[in-house]
Amino acid sequence: MTSSELWTRATADRYDAEEGEMSSAAVLGPTLDFLAGLAGDGRALEFAIGTGRVGVPLRERGVPVVGVELSEHMAAVLRRKADEDTLPVVLGDMATTVVPGEFTLVYLVYNTITNLLTQDEQVECFRNAARHLAPGGRFVIELGVPPLRFLPPGQVAVPFDVSERHLGFDTFDLVEQILVSHHFTRDAEDGSYRRGNSRHRYAWPAELDLMARIAGLEPERRVADWNGAPFTQDSTKHISVWRKPT
Repeated sequence: MTSSELWTRATADRYDAEEGEMSSAAVLGPTLDFLAGLAGDGRALEFAIGTGRVGVPLRERGVPVVGVELSEHMAAVLRRKADEDTLPVVLGDMATTVVPGEFTLVYLVYNTITNLLTQDEQVECFRNAARHLAPGGRFVIELGVPPLRFLPPGQVAVPFDVSERHLGFDTFDLVEQILVSHHFTRDAEDGSYRRGNSRHRYAWPAELDLMARIAGLEPERRVADWNGAPFTQDSTKHISVWRKPT
């Protein structure tokens, strides 16, 4: 067991509804194109597959997908969409859980590597990806760039969403590289707000490259989004690809 926080049944049941925009065809289309192109004719392994937001439609594209998921409640929601024969899921953490066989693609989307709250665990996640990859296979991570440029001296909070139904901001521990995402979500029926938060360990792209090197993976590509826009100093996130040598 890693330091990742477990999703409860209530949060798992709400996840798909609250992430509806991220599950739209407009958002998912480029993601699926990118991942399917890297998987080729091989199998794909998704770390922290959750409710199958990406894994289920990728399987529908014809890519054999296997998932690893820490929360049994998230996996139970996925089971409403795909059975075990269609999309096998192994319960366990993404840093140590081993799935039989080799894969041409291992991927980890939507900032999820930050759920591992120590550097050692994040390194082990890279090593676990390398362990599952066939020679020439790729490991892909989608991750936001830490928004520390928005922190003036003495400030520890950065807002990331201010809308009618949701208020969100991150607070930072700059010494431990820990951020806490705070969410105030408005109930559509009575207008009350539900409060939630989650802890994450942020990491810079260069730090991830070193983790990959420790795991025996080589950098292949880094872009700003799933459409392949160039990654620049002003990019707010990156899609990074590392390759296992042949």
